[in-house]
Formats: sequence, structure tokens, C-alpha cells
Amino acid sequence: MNKKMTRNSVPSRKGIKIPSSSGKITKDMTFAELMMDDEKIAERLFEKGLFCGGCPMAQFETIEQGAQAHGMDVAKLVDELNSENKK
Repeated sequence: MNKKMTRNSVPSRKGIKIPSSSGKITKDMTFAELMMDDEKIAERLFEKGLFCGGCPMAQFETIEQGAQAHGMDVAKLVDELNSENKK
């Protein structure tokens, strides 16, 4: 069954839908989910040294896994992304 993806709901790797209206970024989201939900996030990630927009692992890798792979503090990254999201 092929479901059409919309900005209002993004199927996660676990089959759970993450509503974009929640506005809450979590460490368990994949980079692909995050970028589908926020069109400008790739630029913000780029500024932080994460080039997820061009990475094939973005489909599968969670924010936590990516941050750890790049030696970043996961909680700090998520907090920064969420605080920037409020602006």
C-alpha cells in the first residue's frame, strides 16, 4: 500500500505518524522526517556542520545517531533546533 506523504503527517521508521503541527523535534526522529516536516531545517543543520540533506543515511539515521556520529551533544542539538523552531 503506497500512501501519499503530506506535510501534515510523516510516517516514521516505526510506522508512527509524527504530526508537523506538534512542532517538537525529538532525538528519535530521522533526518528525513525532520526535513520533510521543516523545509528550512537542512540549512540550519548545515550551519551546525551536519550535511544531512545530501546524505543517503538521512532516510534511516535518527538525529541522535547522526549527532553521535559527528561528536555532537544530542540533547544540546535537539534543544537548539527546538528553540530555533519557535522563532
